[in-house]
Amino acid sequence: MSVVRIGLLGLGTIGVGVARILLENRAILERRLGKGVRLVRACDLDITIDRGLDLKDVELTTDVDAVIKADDIDVIVELIGGYEPARSFVATAIENGKHVVTANKALIARHGEELFAQAAGKDAAIGFEAAVGGGIPCLKALREGLAANNIQSVYGILNGTCNYILTKMEHEGLPFDEVLKQAQKLGYAEADPTFDVEGVDTAHKLSILAAMAFGSEIRFDEVHTEGISRITPDDIESARELGYRIKLLGIAKAHAEHVEMRVHPTMVPHAAQLAQVSDSYNAVQISGDFVEHTMYFGRGAGEKPTASAVVADVLDIARVMPDSVASLAPPMAFSQASRKPLATLPMADVECEYYLRLMVQDQPGVLASVTEILAHHRISLEALIQKERHQTKAVPIVMLTHTTLEGNLQAAVSRIMRLGSVEGEPLILRIERFGA
Repeated sequence: MSVVRIGLLGLGTIGVGVARILLENRAILERRLGKGVRLVRACDLDITIDRGLDLKDVELTTDVDAVIKADDIDVIVELIGGYEPARSFVATAIENGKHVVTANKALIARHGEELFAQAAGKDAAIGFEAAVGGGIPCLKALREGLAANNIQSVYGILNGTCNYILTKMEHEGLPFDEVLKQAQKLGYAEADPTFDVEGVDTAHKLSILAAMAFGSEIRFDEVHTEGISRITPDDIESARELGYRIKLLGIAKAHAEHVEMRVHPTMVPHAAQLAQVSDSYNAVQISGDFVEHTMYFGRGAGEKPTASAVVADVLDIARVMPDSVASLAPPMAFSQASRKPLATLPMADVECEYYLRLMVQDQPGVLASVTEILAHHRISLEALIQKERHQTKAVPIVMLTHTTLEGNLQAAVSRIMRLGSVEGEPLILRIERFGA
């Protein structure tokens, strides 16, 4: 029986999980493959740490070249994260005839296109299921299970840190900063949580999902991105009263010649499946013309779920070895020749319903001035709620609009903020009903 030989870059949380599966589940993996699978070598900056694994048959090294250039390695698993040196390591591995599996969403979002082209020229495969959704097989669903469909939309709760924070804020009425500190203590949030709470991590993942769904190029820099740091307990309570929950969503939709991509806090109807996704769980809803709506739910991060997805990619590649990987489904779900650079829909042309929260002085004529400006920009209201006066003597007013263009709303809000009776910064949340 032939043996597939694996080299591992990074023995952090996910790397340890991958090593654990390869060592402890070796028998079941080999039964599934019909060939051997062996973790030959693992590289990390510190190889003296006890990682709770029996690594006596694995060569540990601090020399990256001993893994990515070695003749006795077939598949490189990259789990160091970030843009560099991950990109250079992966490129070198491909140049040396290795297949690559990674969980690095930042790498794929920023450098995926160039790495796919390089891999195709070397008849090498790049697996990256774990880069989006952790253990949820949403990329495999797009690439294979839903291949018969024109994909219409993708909605995703793609960051467990943000979902945990919003869930705790809702259940306990706590402010964002306090819940963030709790999340950091529990290990759900990094010491520097910016990529998570400001939506960048979700944007990385959405750019990959959108390109795979619609046959376009990965365009991470064109994803409209907003985070959750300005959400208050009052906003969450207002949403609840109106029949919604606030979730950080990644949203991608197909248009005739455009792709719509946006990440932001979103008002989701209580009855929607995505509204039920709580704590650190992730979920992805993919809709196609024939399959209609499908949902993928599970842990979006962590050692075991992410390692599970990484090893599944290793097995997919190992099944076709030593033959050409051209027999695998294309990495981005479409043949490379058929992919085209669809333009990103300008945010001003996005149509939504909106939640608008303003702080105004409690005096006659304020509401009339606000609604007059909205009407001038062809924005009609579904609901208007005046909340109790704050300690600052300003009064919060909450408005729900009917469907309108983002550009119209932003122009109206810009004029409203020039009124002397309006204080502070407004909060604009978009509402998604998922076709209801």
